[in-house]
Amino acid sequence: MLFDTHVHLNAEQFEEDLTEVIERARQAGVERMLVVGFDRPTIQKAMELIEAYDFLYASVGWHPVDAIDMTDEDLLWIEELSAHPKVVALGEMGLDYHWDKSPKDVQQEVFRRQIRLAKKVKLPIVIHNREATADIMTILKEEGAEEVGGIMHCFSGSAETAMECIKLNFLISLGGPVTFKNAKKPKEVAKEVPLDKLLIETDCPYLAPHPYRGKRNEPAYVRLVAEQIAELKEIPVDEVERITTENAKKIFDIN
Repeated sequence: MLFDTHVHLNAEQFEEDLTEVIERARQAGVERMLVVGFDRPTIQKAMELIEAYDFLYASVGWHPVDAIDMTDEDLLWIEELSAHPKVVALGEMGLDYHWDKSPKDVQQEVFRRQIRLAKKVKLPIVIHNREATADIMTILKEEGAEEVGGIMHCFSGSAETAMECIKLNFLISLGGPVTFKNAKKPKEVAKEVPLDKLLIETDCPYLAPHPYRGKRNEPAYVRLVAEQIAELKEIPVDEVERITTENAKKIFDIN
């Protein structure tokens, strides 16, 4: 059984056929999914989904690209939602230096505030990192994020950086890019990182794995990520499925 640890079933790309997408995921052996909300509309939708489906869980937080829009009321709302038994993480949060909508100092402050909230409510955090590794690592260390730990979502860094993250009590999550022919770093990470420190995800509807690259991604395709990791590690795919699912249940405190 598979656990897709990062889905955006709350995205508009799934509005027309959400029921069918979820059914295909179940048929592919996806036992559980984490729906990630990162602003007001997507958080609201994530909360609706976890009420509707017993195998869906939510992570709620504020995306760094939209950091400039986050208010004190938003953070208070996230804190209130964190008490829901099926909200099992905060995020996605972090830094994104690719887009320039939110200034770096604003992103960093919003990131720090969310880490502090996670420590207060005792939930792990889901990290979004784009072109900001050095600053992410600095902030995680300065804020004592290892106290709650969390997930390096759709990890794209080096195996060396992955090991540093593991020391900070973070799991490494791999998605569609590990299946791309030219994706040298994710493949190295898949080989080097111990299986008990790995998670699998789709980040659907984005980053579809080979052979669906460029098309809409969906949770059923998380199996292709598991298969690629199994191939790179030269172990049976059911071992990858079992251990990554155990890892997810442990970090999200799901029995």
